[in-house]
Amino acid sequence: MKKSFLIIFSFVTYLTIGQNKNNSASDKQIEEIKIVKTKKAIEHKADRTIFDFASQSHLNSGTVMEGLKKIPGLISSDVAGMMYQGKLLDVYLDSRPLNISSNELTSFLEGMPANSVERIEIITQPGAEFPATSGGAILNIITSKNAKKYLSATYTNSSNFTNYNDFRLRTNNSILLNARNKYFAWQFNVGQNYRETAQWNKVENKSTTTTLLSNTLADRYIRGNYAKTALTFDFKKDRMILNYDVNYNNNTSYTSGEGFNFNSDDLSNTKYFRQSAAWTYQKRFNDKNKKLDFLFNYTNNHSDFNFRSRLNNLALLDNTSNQDYYNFKIDFSQPIKILDEGKVSVGTLYDELHFNTKSQNITNLNYSRRTAATYLEFQAKWNKFDFIVGGRTEDYLIKGNTNTTPLIPFNQFKFFPNVSLQYNFMPQIFLNMNYNKKIALPSTSALNPNNTTYQNQNVSYAGNPNLQPTIYDNYEVKISAFDYAYIGYNVSIANNQVVNRITENNNSMLNTSINVSQIKIHNFNIGLPLPYMLFTKGLAETMKFDFNPDKINFLYIYAGYQVQELPDFETNGFWIFNFMSQIILPKDIKFVTNYSYLTSGGNNYYFYIEKPLNHSLDFSFSKKFLNEQLTISLYADDVLNTNKGVFSSIGTPVYLENKSDTRRFGFSLNYKLPTKNKLVKEDPNLLNKDKKEDNN
Repeated sequence: MKKSFLIIFSFVTYLTIGQNKNNSASDKQIEEIKIVKTKKAIEHKADRTIFDFASQSHLNSGTVMEGLKKIPGLISSDVAGMMYQGKLLDVYLDSRPLNISSNELTSFLEGMPANSVERIEIITQPGAEFPATSGGAILNIITSKNAKKYLSATYTNSSNFTNYNDFRLRTNNSILLNARNKYFAWQFNVGQNYRETAQWNKVENKSTTTTLLSNTLADRYIRGNYAKTALTFDFKKDRMILNYDVNYNNNTSYTSGEGFNFNSDDLSNTKYFRQSAAWTYQKRFNDKNKKLDFLFNYTNNHSDFNFRSRLNNLALLDNTSNQDYYNFKIDFSQPIKILDEGKVSVGTLYDELHFNTKSQNITNLNYSRRTAATYLEFQAKWNKFDFIVGGRTEDYLIKGNTNTTPLIPFNQFKFFPNVSLQYNFMPQIFLNMNYNKKIALPSTSALNPNNTTYQNQNVSYAGNPNLQPTIYDNYEVKISAFDYAYIGYNVSIANNQVVNRITENNNSMLNTSINVSQIKIHNFNIGLPLPYMLFTKGLAETMKFDFNPDKINFLYIYAGYQVQELPDFETNGFWIFNFMSQIILPKDIKFVTNYSYLTSGGNNYYFYIEKPLNHSLDFSFSKKFLNEQLTISLYADDVLNTNKGVFSSIGTPVYLENKSDTRRFGFSLNYKLPTKNKLVKEDPNLLNKDKKEDNN
């Protein structure tokens, strides 16, 4: 009975979305035979979940941050940070770590148009191949596109507005050029982003009587520009790729505030400049599964934050930071005869990070970090079992000093094992069990002793230069069916976890980061697609129906429950719900509804969730024109105006409330310029190809 139910459930799931086709499918032309390779909107693999941004208008209509918040199971907030299915995310761009977090990460993602992203990969089980610093999971933002021979161009635009106390406009534009000649191929992607946003923040002291510590309205003007370039040279089987990316944000904020014993009218300006250069050499052999990759990457992040009072024209803050990151790694893999089928992967990595901060032109932090690592991983198949066993060694040297004292050094050699066992009940239905040990090094944002956001007489923010690394032991079990349906449970035991903590003294609040001795995080997750015809036609008729899954109506349900065990007080868990509905209207108009809800009454570390978080209802309508070369979308986000955060700080009488102008209305368009050349065919990716994607 149980086996029959599983087969029926899996088959219905497969009919629902299992072979989703979209209009960004790859076409290969071989002697007048056209082969079409389709992509899926959501795809679950053994170690990652992939979301196709390029073909989903409800994800790519705004900024990357706005699109990420619509991914089922992903939550992002100023207090909670960024997590997926309860796991803290380390953010990568085109398979390279960004090495930024907190405010800088938010600004970076808000300044990046979502229509410049091809797909999002969330690597939930990073193996030995990935740095042990990947922590619980990796969010990999892939901006690469498929290059075409000769010349092709794609133009994208998204414009929307909000209307709270004032009318505010947001717009972004980008163009992607691809070309190839007999010597090399090149790609150039350039874009801009302009956003007018508002943010309301309230901080109260509710000890005996309620005292308003701070109540602010910030009018923010975010201006972002980016450019990505790539050159690729083919040498018979080998390939060399050169990349250079640059991002520049110039953000201005006018903040009016009032509170206990103060009134203010302030102006802040943040300039953020990021540039990254990479050299990749891919050595290939007669055996296509044997590969040798070399990568060298240099990244520089520079930030300037100025804050002054408009009432008396007095400069209050002048803080800067600069970060240099060097990374070199070698990855080699080849098939070996283990059981029915096997593969071995080995590699090494060396990187350095140098970070310094200044306040009023006085250096108050010098921080350096060096990592040297090697890894060895075996993969094998036997009957219905898949095995992955690997280990990674990493040697750390962390040191530095503030302007008064040296930092607590961290000089250790550690071993990080990973083991994965998968049992395949039948094709595309499997049970996966996984264990890995990871480490999370404190982000430079959390270390920065200077305030880089906002402060007044009663509220301030500061980093902690003496934060120590966090060691994770991660356990997970998951059943997955046909890429879309799954149910899973995972637990992470974190030693020395870095968390935000608020202290209050005489109506003065400080938000900083601390290490907590041990935290256990339990997560239960379920994802389930349901075709609407299941309710109208019944199960028997649904199984007989022959249809294109991209043309049907369905509902995708995600639910997750998380509880965090802290050492010094008893905590409550919270539920995360996400419902995504697709309805095909007349004239092939696609109507997508997205509803998110995180329940109140739970604890997120040292914050108690007073009211539902990430509560939002979004709509989008999209249609393709001109032989599917033009896509136009209309959308409305947070139509109920319910997306806000209300928290109380555990152990203090402080209550925090924040709200942004999340209710927005707008449109987006994507136009692929037609080419008259009938010989156009696709090449492999130009931009920062992920090594693991070669195996798919």
